Amino acid sequence: MRTVLVSGGGIAGPVLAYWLRRHGFAPTVVERAPGLRPGGQAVDIRGVALEVVERMGLLEQARSLRTRMRGMSILGPDGQEVDRSTEATFSSGRLDSEDIEVLREDLVRMVHEHTRSGVEYLFGDSITALAEDESGVRADFARGPSRAFDLVVGADGLHSTVRRLAFGPEERFAHHLGSYLSVFGAENFLGLDDWQMWLRDGDAGFGIMPVRDNTELRIAFGFESGPLAPGLRDGGALRQLVVDRLASMQWEGTRLAEAARKAPDFYCDAMAQIRMDQWSRGRVTLLGDAGYCPSPLSGQGTSLALVGAHVLADCLAADSGDHRAAYARYERRMRPFVAANQALATENPGGPASEESVARAKNALSLDG
Repeated sequence: MRTVLVSGGGIAGPVLAYWLRRHGFAPTVVERAPGLRPGGQAVDIRGVALEVVERMGLLEQARSLRTRMRGMSILGPDGQEVDRSTEATFSSGRLDSEDIEVLREDLVRMVHEHTRSGVEYLFGDSITALAEDESGVRADFARGPSRAFDLVVGADGLHSTVRRLAFGPEERFAHHLGSYLSVFGAENFLGLDDWQMWLRDGDAGFGIMPVRDNTELRIAFGFESGPLAPGLRDGGALRQLVVDRLASMQWEGTRLAEAARKAPDFYCDAMAQIRMDQWSRGRVTLLGDAGYCPSPLSGQGTSLALVGAHVLADCLAADSGDHRAAYARYERRMRPFVAANQALATENPGGPASEESVARAKNALSLDG
């Protein structure tokens, strides 16, 4: 049985592990966090990604977890409503669509529970070095002992450690898209009832949606900026930058700033895409955001992770574990799909891509192709 080390315990890694297990491989998932990561924004499962979830036997469960928005209001800088919709929201698209919007933490938990009985999980650890020879790859870990694996997959996000170890510095592959996004939770101090609010004030703006039966809010705050200096990218400095920017907003700035200051699930990062000429090197390959992050501006990061995991496992199985042939097949099948979905992020700067573009991109691959 061929062994595969998968770095990253979010969505892409565990889904890959599920399909690898189904195909007779022995996957091990290593995750830096001590457990499943809480928080995060609502994510979309669209088009062909729905088929992946269905094949896993999780479609009905995913539907039961979906957000239940009635619509959205678009506000001016002073908080006055300038437009509204009961047909679509910026976060999920049309409300009558078959696509599913769920909280990221709910999807992560669902996938983990579905895979944990057949997959080895190593929480609270990370890869520090990779050394490949003719027989496999030796992985060194920050805490655990070194181990040998037949293959290694980096599914560890935008700032992938596996990508850095196998391909080089992130700066070679990351393309900044001119803004930053912060996501955090708060009590529902606005009293929203299955209703989103979106506001733009100059070069900054936010979307607010209620979750957990309207008891909590998820706040997504974005602001335009070039790449920040290294000193501003550490957790404390970046949080303070977000707090200060929110405090300057005309509407609800004080309460939003305080929520960002106190949030235990605070997150902020650059809106960027990963673009690489090749996702594989030797026995190592990349999956999801690690190899082809489309940025949250595309709305398709989760779908790319789900589809990429299925395709990669399928290619490894089809080529009887011949990683060279499998990785080449994986790239041939996925690259057009990745290109179509990455393009969504830049089609309409400052706003969502058209419904027509999203419809084409989300279905631009056949799982059995």
